[in-house]
Amino acid sequence: MANIALRNPQFKFIVASASAKSVECSVTIDGTLRYTLIKNLPIILTGTQTINFDIAELARDYIEITYQTDYVPQTVSISTLIKSYTLINGGGTPIDSASYTDKGFEAYGVFTEGVNPEVPFGRSLPTYLIPINETTSPDTFTILAPNNQAGKLPSITSLSGLVATSFSASDTTVTNVDGVVCNIKRIDCTKYGEGNRIIYINKYGAQQDLWFFLKETRNLNRTNEGYKSNTITYPSGGATYSVQDAPNKVFNTQAKQTHTFSSGYYPEFANEQFEELLLSEFIWWSTVKKGSGIVIPLKVKTSSMAFKTSVNDRLIEYTIEFEEAFDYINNIR
Repeated sequence: MANIALRNPQFKFIVASASAKSVECSVTIDGTLRYTLIKNLPIILTGTQTINFDIAELARDYIEITYQTDYVPQTVSISTLIKSYTLINGGGTPIDSASYTDKGFEAYGVFTEGVNPEVPFGRSLPTYLIPINETTSPDTFTILAPNNQAGKLPSITSLSGLVATSFSASDTTVTNVDGVVCNIKRIDCTKYGEGNRIIYINKYGAQQDLWFFLKETRNLNRTNEGYKSNTITYPSGGATYSVQDAPNKVFNTQAKQTHTFSSGYYPEFANEQFEELLLSEFIWWSTVKKGSGIVIPLKVKTSSMAFKTSVNDRLIEYTIEFEEAFDYINNIR
């Protein structure tokens, strides 16, 4: 079974014989037949032809990404069956067949990783579903977290499949069920509070924490509409109006909040984490402070990022602006 990245095209194919006139592709998602696609083929006299179907967007429609407290990656099971037939429109006798079984992730590969990318993109298993420090054997993992903060790390394991491994508020390492170790570098951010935890779906289709350790600024942007109202009244003494009744009325007032977070100083290998945050389509902010709060959805408002290096910049710090992914005044109906 392949772990396929559904934010990229994923091609499934069949090698059809010269006598085939059509090809049928059936896509079953989580045990239910969802799509049947048919291609009629051009006439060829000899040899074979390869017919491809892209199933990525079809399957991705069935991943319902929501914030998960357990940090276990959300996936869909996909079965693809392709058959060729002797007549057009899937008629006649089946000739050739090809079948594929996959697990689909809300993940993506980049251009240099080639066609049909698979999670974890060439890395050996078992592994954490987060960026590595560098390509070593075994892979080296490090995350940054504030003092006295617990968390979870997602993994693909050989023993238990997709899992998340918890670490305590005082741990400096975490080890999953396969013995893969991740180092935890603790940061004191008490000068600016308790830090801000941003949770996002990373390149591997898993929830990952990224902490912003320094200051936060908050802005409120308001919009509204207006119209001119006739405030004149006609009592027995003649036309008049009240100076307390505004002739320029306001309605449909709405607001958006934005938050700008400063990351604090990160090592250079963390550039990949900030890149994945910028490219993520699912982001949340944990407002939990002093034992209370909620997790709310955000959008990254910053649209570009200059990658920093220790050679060019010495200290690597990023400032990113987020916008709340909802209207400040509740208008959910």
